[in-house]
Amino acid sequence: MAQRLPDWLTIRLPRPDTIKDVEQMMRSKNLHTVCESARCPNLPECWSKKTATFMILGNTCTRSCGFCAIKVGRGEEVDAFEPVNVAETAKTMGMKHVVVTSVARDDLPDQGATQFALTIEALHRENPGMIVEVLTPDFRGNEEHIRTVCKAHPEIYNHNIETVERLHTIVRPQAKYARTMQLLQMVKEIDPTIYTKSGLMLGLGETKDEVVKTLHDLYDHGVDAVTIGQYLRPTMKHLPVVEYIHPDVFKEYEAIGEEIGFAFVASGPFVRSSYNAIAFSEKVMRERLERLDAQMKRRTPLSQAVLPS
Repeated sequence: MAQRLPDWLTIRLPRPDTIKDVEQMMRSKNLHTVCESARCPNLPECWSKKTATFMILGNTCTRSCGFCAIKVGRGEEVDAFEPVNVAETAKTMGMKHVVVTSVARDDLPDQGATQFALTIEALHRENPGMIVEVLTPDFRGNEEHIRTVCKAHPEIYNHNIETVERLHTIVRPQAKYARTMQLLQMVKEIDPTIYTKSGLMLGLGETKDEVVKTLHDLYDHGVDAVTIGQYLRPTMKHLPVVEYIHPDVFKEYEAIGEEIGFAFVASGPFVRSSYNAIAFSEKVMRERLERLDAQMKRRTPLSQAVLPS
């Protein structure tokens, strides 16, 4: 029998008019968002604020993680126009901080690294000063592919650890705990100016000691920012929720993370790796955002923009 959702897990009410605008733009450019594909509970709130997380390289993943709602199968043909379409849409939406993620593409020779690099470059070219955060797959730990993404100079490189080491074979059967840690450390070694970030889901049966150990491991591998949120079962085919974590416990983990030394910690039931991602930028890159804000005030707002036909 499915557990009843506790009172603190309430869904945010959408603003249908703005959500429709965002959806129209995405469809007109043949773009996907992880907000939709992963059934994120924050979609109404984020889209009503005219923000979204772009998901490149199609809408079909070549891996089958036990927690993820994205469909699994053969990868789609890579869209050569996708990088420019992402950049133009981000500009039209007036984004100052954009997050780009992807499905896993183990079927491609470079596992999608080149498309990430092209998208980062297009965003910076079309939107000078914009802060670009990428949330990549692990590229099977291939240093050449990781270096390809880093050379495009994203401001933030995010790769989620997702869960504690003991649960990895269940939650992420085609990934490895150590490989994720090595990737995050490798990014810092390739370019120390890139901020690194990772995220954890709670409620899958982990213990407090395991969570704290994972936080220490992330910090020891050079991670600057960490997000901690509640796992919510997308369908009955996915892993069950073992426990709904109380908000007070999330606050405790936030305090522990800050004590460990992370530059930024976001912890709460609805926190996701890309949810309110600009909060990190506002803390560590405030002056840059202020300059970008002044620049963008001279642009046409979304409400007056002519949407692509």
